Amino acid sequence: ERGGNNSFTHEALTLKYKLDNQFELVFVVGFQKILTLTYVDKLIDDVHKEFRDKYRNEFQQKGTLGLLNGTFDFKDDFMRLLRDAEESSKVRAPTVMKTFEQSLKSQKTVKCMIETRGEKPKEKVKNKKNKGSKKEGTEAVAVPGKASAGDKQPSAAGDREELTKDEILQKNREEFFRRHMKAGEKSSKSPKPEAQKEKGKKPRVWDLGNSNAKVLDYSNSATNGSAEACPVEEFDPDTALGDRNREPGRLYDLEYESDDEAEEEKVIQNPSKPSAKKGGLGGMFGMLKGLVGSKSLTREDMDPVLEKMKDHLIAKNVAAEIAVQLCESVAKKLEGKVMGTFTTVTSTVKQALQEALVQILQPQRRVDVLRDVMDAQRHRRPYVVTFCGVNGVGKSTNLAKISFWLIENGFSVLIAACDTFRAGAVEQLRTHTRRLNALHPPESHGGRTMVQLYEKGYGKDAAGIAMEAISYARNQGFDVVLVDTAGRMQDNAPLMTALAKLIAVNAPDLVLFVGEALVGNEAVDQLVKFNKALADHSMAQTPRLIDGIVLTKFDTIDDKVGAAISMTYITSKPIVFVGTGQTYCDLRSLNAKAVVAALMKA
Repeated sequence: ERGGNNSFTHEALTLKYKLDNQFELVFVVGFQKILTLTYVDKLIDDVHKEFRDKYRNEFQQKGTLGLLNGTFDFKDDFMRLLRDAEESSKVRAPTVMKTFEQSLKSQKTVKCMIETRGEKPKEKVKNKKNKGSKKEGTEAVAVPGKASAGDKQPSAAGDREELTKDEILQKNREEFFRRHMKAGEKSSKSPKPEAQKEKGKKPRVWDLGNSNAKVLDYSNSATNGSAEACPVEEFDPDTALGDRNREPGRLYDLEYESDDEAEEEKVIQNPSKPSAKKGGLGGMFGMLKGLVGSKSLTREDMDPVLEKMKDHLIAKNVAAEIAVQLCESVAKKLEGKVMGTFTTVTSTVKQALQEALVQILQPQRRVDVLRDVMDAQRHRRPYVVTFCGVNGVGKSTNLAKISFWLIENGFSVLIAACDTFRAGAVEQLRTHTRRLNALHPPESHGGRTMVQLYEKGYGKDAAGIAMEAISYARNQGFDVVLVDTAGRMQDNAPLMTALAKLIAVNAPDLVLFVGEALVGNEAVDQLVKFNKALADHSMAQTPRLIDGIVLTKFDTIDDKVGAAISMTYITSKPIVFVGTGQTYCDLRSLNAKAVVAALMKA
């Protein structure tokens, strides 16, 4: 799925590779990263060609077991090709700089470099002459058409030449004042409006609204936002929970019904009818329907299909750069591959792209939060999760959803209000805490408070509050600490430094980047710059970067799910949670096949 990148760096080594899809071979060359070897690409191409040509018959005649048991003596050939490649790099010597005597500057004399005052360079004079000649040409064309104007122009020009500079200036002033006076007369003649509009705006009175402002004034509330004084709210649990028939504590997968089977049935029933759909996936996979029998795929065969695929992926909100890289990877994976007798180019390319997308979405390292929390419990310490991201993506809302999920699995949660910048951030978390405690009262858990808010108000140091919250959770026996941080743009260096400090000082077990599914190219920019800022501003030798992704607002995008591909491709980090609505139960785990099915839909 990442075949577009033909190199891989690991610690001090760099590996470059080339695929031979016809015989299913991989050629890899390894060298130290510090070396800049210019001949590596030539070497790997020569080795690939020589090895394939030398053992072509053995590949075609023998099966897999024959290849495994066979001996391929290629050492002498390899050493010869390596020597040739090294010699070819030496032949191309670096270009030597010219001496001053060889340069054009040395040929200029001192006289030609001196410019007298008021004299213009020769080149500019030439250009002006050319411009003058063009003007003359245009005037010559215009003159025959207007004979009367042509008669007046020479006389006016003659008068101008006779007048002195002061007289010309005086004449121009008089003309200017004359025009100005005429304009004033015209404006004075315009009729005055009969009635002037009343100044100021009248307030609009809404039909269902309340005109009395005192009714809407909550500033003198008795509780004044303190957690102790606030009464427990009475509200309908259905509005907070959504589906009452769900299994408590279970994180359901994303669901998506693919229409592929229904479409295939329609095609089989009506083979003679041409498809009415044009564009989209119908147009994307509706080309190159000619059957290709037992032939190797070439780049020319795939290019039209890949171009359509690239446009389709971009339309589905995949970042443009990543769509190009994905199509390049698919091309490299399939180039030279022998196709079956009844297989089309389109179906082969589509299948390869689907496999690549599923592999991208399936994480290399799975994040199992519940298992990690239980592991932290055995070590008698709280499991710390930090949420970060840009403004307005839903960090606090999804933190509350994750709190509810953890509580339903029997873990106590401490929420650290480290967003000390945004107005209302602490009050928002306080409201969530109150509602979560109403849904899971202490009486249902043996008198134990399952969720609590740790806050120190506004304008304080976020890293300090997080450290105090973790210490408090350890002393009070909380299982999980969820740290809410202020939203910040990826380009804001001071705020990114503060976030890097919070993560470096408190060393959380999990750093989650909260991103919304509505963005395309911006998702890549956000993730890359967040990771870069955390690496640059961290004082640690091995800086802590983002561990996973929370993808929010997934219910607002229909089948434009490309942001999930963009985020996972650029970081190789898993999408741990997916937010799909406004209730506490609207939290899902990512289903790679469902996302790919939505992505490939027309």
